Formats: sequence, structure tokens, C-alpha cells
Amino acid sequence: MTKKTIQLFLLAIVLCACTRTKSTDASLRDFTFAPVKGIRYQEVKRRFSDNISFNKDGFMQEPSWIIEVAAEDTMMAWSPQKQVMQKFYLQYDHGNVYNFAEEFFKVKHISKDSLIFQRIQVDGKVIAADIRSDVNMTFYAQSYIKSKLKTTAEELQKPTKADTLFIKKRAAEVNVNSDSAFAARIPVQFIPISKIVAVEKISTVDKLSKRTAAYDYMYPQYRILINRAYKDFAYQCSAIVDSKGTIRVQNVYGVLPEDAEPRKKVIQGVADIYVRNLFNVIPGSTLKIAHNSEITLSIIGKAIPKP
Repeated sequence: MTKKTIQLFLLAIVLCACTRTKSTDASLRDFTFAPVKGIRYQEVKRRFSDNISFNKDGFMQEPSWIIEVAAEDTMMAWSPQKQVMQKFYLQYDHGNVYNFAEEFFKVKHISKDSLIFQRIQVDGKVIAADIRSDVNMTFYAQSYIKSKLKTTAEELQKPTKADTLFIKKRAAEVNVNSDSAFAARIPVQFIPISKIVAVEKISTVDKLSKRTAAYDYMYPQYRILINRAYKDFAYQCSAIVDSKGTIRVQNVYGVLPEDAEPRKKVIQGVADIYVRNLFNVIPGSTLKIAHNSEITLSIIGKAIPKP
């Protein structure tokens, strides 16, 4: 090994050591968790950068986390499923970015009374510059909520007047256009008023694919069964249910493009004759405000048995 090669090798070791020190040395960070170790915090609000809990598509950032710093490299978080505080490795990444519970957070504020994290989406090693990184989580210490604010986390988590005004405005915008909609926090409901029909709301939650409970209200799916129909059939479509409960078929699935329009008319007829008359269709709503929302429908008909 030449002298020059040895010098380059030693330089590489020094550079690696410096990089590693900068990324792990707590003294070089803007924030450390040591001052708030052992304090239990509860999330009281989760909002986009415009300080609203909803986006224009109806997605709601629902505050739900309870966390506690156990050590500089260990964060505990409440598990509703197991009803215990679970420990997670708290990894310092770079800048003010940390990772725990398979999520990345940028620390914006730390005090014994409160924490503010920006929840971010990291693709590869790059922070996504879109709505997925546009949300702030605010936590208050449980002792601060009880002793100083003299209220409850549940009360602080309620939607604000600004949220209500935002939803009223969005509802007014989509309700005047039969082809526009946004996701309803309380999805459409089909209440059977006849014994010959049944309905099932299909859940698409999948932890492995990271499909959270939000998918069930953002993209609601229903399976409707109609017995004693005029013939056997099985149709699938997307539809907009307006603020009065009227169903308007949008797109049909499982057919060739040239057959789409005729099939759309057939499904619209089934919706108008069967679904509308055999169900009480309650429109989707957000903050008790009814508005147009889009759903996916699978409608299955079973013909009257021949004698």
C-alpha cells in the first residue's frame, strides 16, 4: 500500500467519524429530549399549515397519540389495541428530524408543558414536499391539561370554529355541482326499508399496506344485495351521493370502454328503481353538514326463483 493510499484511507476514516459524530451527538442538535424525560403528553390537535384540521379532500388529521420520553433514544407511545405504553427506538436522523413507531417527525418545539412535531413523509432520504409533510402535531403534558388548563384532552381535541367554517364553505362549493364531492367524515348510510335487500360496508384497512382507518371514510365501499330482482346481475361502479341522498353513477368497472355508457345507464336505473326505493339513503356529512361525497358500489341482484 503506497503512502498516498494510506493517507487517503486515514482521511476517509476521519470524515466518516466526523459525519457519524454530527448525526448522533445530542449536543449538536437544536433539541434534545432529556429535559422532558418522564413527562406524559397527550396530542390535543393535529392541523395542516393553514391551521385547519381538514384538507380540501375531506381528510381529517385526528389527534390521538399519547407519548412519553423514556430515554434519549427511547419513546413510549400508547397502544389502543394492547392498552399499554409501548417502547420504540427513538432514532435521531438529521437536523431536527427523528424517527419512532415507523414515522418521521421534525421537532419544532419542546417544553415541559408542550411539544410540537411536524409529521413528515420521507421518500428514500428526501422529505416529501407535499401535503403528506404538511401537518403539525401539538401535545400538552397531561398535568398541564388538568392543573393549568383545567379541562380534558377530549375537549381540546374537538374541531374548532375555523374547521366548521371551512367545511361549510367546501360543502357549499361541491353541493352546487353534481360531479364534485369530498370525503365525508361520516360516510353515506344505506338503511334497508325492505326485507329483500341487505347492505354491507366493506373495510379496506390493511396494516401491511399501511392502509389506515382513514381509508374507510375517504374511500367508502358498499356491497348491496337485492333479492327478487328482475334478473341476476352484478355491477360495480363509483357514484356521487348528493346532500339529499340522490345517487348519480359516475364510472363503471369491469366492462370494455365501448360498453361503459350503456352499462352506466343500466346501473343508474337500478340505483333509481331499487336502491332509492328499498333503502333510506342518508348522505355523507362532516361536522353534521351534509354534502356530496363519492362512494364505490357493488350491486348484486338475485332473480325471483322460478317455480
